Amino acid sequence: MGTKSKYQVQVHPAVRTEDIPSLPAQLQNDFSGYQLAIARDPYQRCGVPNHALKGKLRGYRALEIDWEGVAYRLVYRVYEKPSPRRVLVISFAEHDPAYEKAIARIKN
Repeated sequence: MGTKSKYQVQVHPAVRTEDIPSLPAQLQNDFSGYQLAIARDPYQRCGVPNHALKGKLRGYRALEIDWEGVAYRLVYRVYEKPSPRRVLVISFAEHDPAYEKAIARIKN
């Protein structure tokens, strides 16, 4: 029996058109699994490592994904209110570019 999602996951359009296609094939395939993980518990108290962000990305979080020695980040924001609770994925890329893309996308 599966665990019910507690949050709706929304994905910024550029994540699908720009970020995902540029990722290694394995990470492209793993994206749906990351979506399920953050839908269940975006704070990941016992799952994929993550952390709260600071500065221009205050209020956002990042999954810490290490793949073949390269650090990737999936940047997202959790919205508890208004109902329904949701998570917005804003970028998915290597470490620094993920943060740069997230900052650019929240400005638009």
